[in-house]
Amino acid sequence: MIRSNPSYKRERTKFFFDHFNPRQKSLEEVERIFRRIDLLANAINEKTGGNLDTDTLHLMVISEINDHQYDFESIDLAALYNEMEALVFRYRPVVYCSATVDVLRTLHQRQDCTLSLLSNTAFIKGRTLRKILEELELGRYLHFQLYSDETGMSKPNPGMFRLMLDSIATTRNGAAVLPQQIIHIGDNVKADIQGATRAGIHSLLVNSNNQCISSLLN
Repeated sequence: MIRSNPSYKRERTKFFFDHFNPRQKSLEEVERIFRRIDLLANAINEKTGGNLDTDTLHLMVISEINDHQYDFESIDLAALYNEMEALVFRYRPVVYCSATVDVLRTLHQRQDCTLSLLSNTAFIKGRTLRKILEELELGRYLHFQLYSDETGMSKPNPGMFRLMLDSIATTRNGAAVLPQQIIHIGDNVKADIQGATRAGIHSLLVNSNNQCISSLLN
């Protein structure tokens, strides 16, 4: 539904460049380190089905900036995340498709439709994404949201999809919903499409293949 604001990533890189860079790595190298850690974390989470938390990722970035020689004891992780969260709100993620809000509003009005979000998190925690989705007028249309940093599971872990099924039943006052009655929408072939398929759930690939969420209403 949303994607990172390029300005957020630029300012995040500059913050680490300014505050955790005694070896004077270039801004471009710090940016490349963030990208490497992000890709590595995604690959590990998709392989193991677990979740590398945000604090761990920040420490991995700081370690690599400093050639794996840094005193972690001097880092206030809570204060660091507060700084990063402030950047997220200053440079908010943007909605992928202009039709998204209208599509969610239309589906939410249907009595037989339950809308939820399953998201693998990395440098931005679920608690922050919930606030952002409210600001973007998306969260109000979701019956529940599941984030990997809170569940300890990442897509394509079947447990994440089972948790979704259980949460749907809870939302619908115990009424069970069959996997084949659900459509899972995502932009990641492995985490979203393959994960849903293995769970017996229909899927729709969007954004990464230029397909818009508005196709749900066709």
